Amino acid sequence: MQKINNYKIILKYLFVPGLILTVAGLVPIFLTQTQTILYLTLVIVGSVFLFIWLVYLLVTGRSFWQKRSTQIGTNAFISTLSLLTILALINFIAVRYSPRIDLTENQLYTLSLQTQEIIKNLDKPTKVYVFDKEINPRDEDLLENYQRYNDNFKFELVDPDKQVALTQQFNVQSLGDVYLEYEDKKQLVQTLISFNQREPLSEIELTNAIATIQKDYIPKIYVLQGHGEYSLEANPEGSLSEASKSLESKGYEIKTLNIVENGGIPDDANVIIIASPKRELFDQEVTALQEYSKQGGNLLLLLDPNIDPGLDPILKDWGIKLDNRIVIDGSGAGNIVGLGPTTPFITNYGNHPITEEFTNSISFYPLSRPVDTIEVENVQGTSLLVTSEQMWAESNLDSEEVTFDPQEDISGPFDLGVALTRTIPSETVENQVKEDNKAEAEKTDNNQESSAKNNDDIDNTNKNETEKNNDSPPKETDKVTDSNKDETENSNESQSEKTDSNKDETENSNESQSEKTDSNKDEIENSNESPPKETDKVTDSNKDETENNNNVNKDKIESRLVVIGNSTFATNNLFNQQLNGDVFLNSVQWLSNQDEQTLSIRPKQAKDRRLNLSPFQATIVPILSLAVFPLLGLIAAGITWWRRR
Repeated sequence: MQKINNYKIILKYLFVPGLILTVAGLVPIFLTQTQTILYLTLVIVGSVFLFIWLVYLLVTGRSFWQKRSTQIGTNAFISTLSLLTILALINFIAVRYSPRIDLTENQLYTLSLQTQEIIKNLDKPTKVYVFDKEINPRDEDLLENYQRYNDNFKFELVDPDKQVALTQQFNVQSLGDVYLEYEDKKQLVQTLISFNQREPLSEIELTNAIATIQKDYIPKIYVLQGHGEYSLEANPEGSLSEASKSLESKGYEIKTLNIVENGGIPDDANVIIIASPKRELFDQEVTALQEYSKQGGNLLLLLDPNIDPGLDPILKDWGIKLDNRIVIDGSGAGNIVGLGPTTPFITNYGNHPITEEFTNSISFYPLSRPVDTIEVENVQGTSLLVTSEQMWAESNLDSEEVTFDPQEDISGPFDLGVALTRTIPSETVENQVKEDNKAEAEKTDNNQESSAKNNDDIDNTNKNETEKNNDSPPKETDKVTDSNKDETENSNESQSEKTDSNKDETENSNESQSEKTDSNKDEIENSNESPPKETDKVTDSNKDETENNNNVNKDKIESRLVVIGNSTFATNNLFNQQLNGDVFLNSVQWLSNQDEQTLSIRPKQAKDRRLNLSPFQATIVPILSLAVFPLLGLIAAGITWWRRR
């Protein structure tokens, strides 16, 4: 009997271990999304205990359910289960719809209105790949904030060591690269790790990248070839293949350009890169590049010393003077890394969009030349790469010891690279177009006059021929008639018949001559009508060209030029060293983006709430907080105790 009572007690409380085992198995299954044997065993054993407990309750009858303790326990269980269900639903809705309330004053954790508008209008899948070992929680929160506005926006953390194929597909250069994928286009957004320092993901960079990658227009960059320039194909002697891949990853289309073979410069060229030509260009090529620059084209010139590519007309237009002397770095920085004094290390940069983020970082340029500028109308220049006072431009490298000679050498600081902008007033371009159209119109008028003169000559000639033809037949007839009058009367009848026949022939000849004259007149009229038609076409085409040119020239035409006295910094061996690649990429980006305005998104910062205390206030605050106020509290407590006593 005692054993039966013990079994009843065990069965009565069997639901306790059943619940514990079931919960212990279900929780890790939902959290880890894995179904191991251990988890499944716990769930099965717990479920069996609960089933046995329920069977026991049904067998024991109504007495159990009628007990007050059972009713109270059941009510508590149902209430607890209801509360858990409500909390689960609330959490599910919160996760599903992700409501956020930003209570900060400057809305630090809310995307800007420009970003919200762009993300909401995404109509195709757009994905961000973060190639890193781990993602910064702040960056992850920013990407999740993007995702809340549109389901077409996704992001993924990619470990380059584990997902090698995907890393090679995006041509990832360094850890921390963030790439954007839209349809079949891929674009580098930002590099989060630079010089072993991690920086946060920028909303400005990401939003501008999304806005840019959605455009159908792809900037086209042409690299000049045919004169010994660096090629785009990888080779051991050095090339621009790494630079080309980096530009392609940023959304540019890179092509080679041979002006002679191509017959000119393509109309879709945004930037033309001329990287250290070893031979002079043809005069026609220089003229084509000069016209391209005057019409708003952009050039990037990487020119090594002791090489004359024949670009003097272009350089003169921009006010550029190149010096063949070699830049020497007397600070000894090159010796530390084994590059020698002919490799200047630049840490001073101009205030320009190309170099505004470089601060005091390093870039270096082996065997480079100085770049000087002179003042030219409508041209504005800005220094990019500025040498230090310890550098100079050496004219004599044949001596055993290279030293500065004040009479022949140039002392620093001077420019090693410059960026220039030329703005051509619309009036100048309009005047040039008017002169061209005027010359074309004069040429057309001359053609009309010569055509009319030729038509008059033809008309006079045809008239003379007609008159001769009309006069000659009657004379012959008169002669025959006069001779016939002297003959006998018997022959008069036959002569009269001959005369009639001659008259008929004369009439026929006159009719033929009149027909010929009419046909000549028709030809003359047609010839007189056709030239005006061609003239009208020429005039109409000139009008169309004038209208198009006037529409283009409503705004000022702006062209850009970047000149760097070195080219090897952009080759494969040095491109990924320090800031060398950034100088090249930023230069191309600045040259190609003159018609595209990036989104103006201000970085959000917490409002400065600091109190500026005077020296007296800074001294009195610790005294009040550490001595006066605690002492007053003790005195008040003592008085209260004394009064109650």
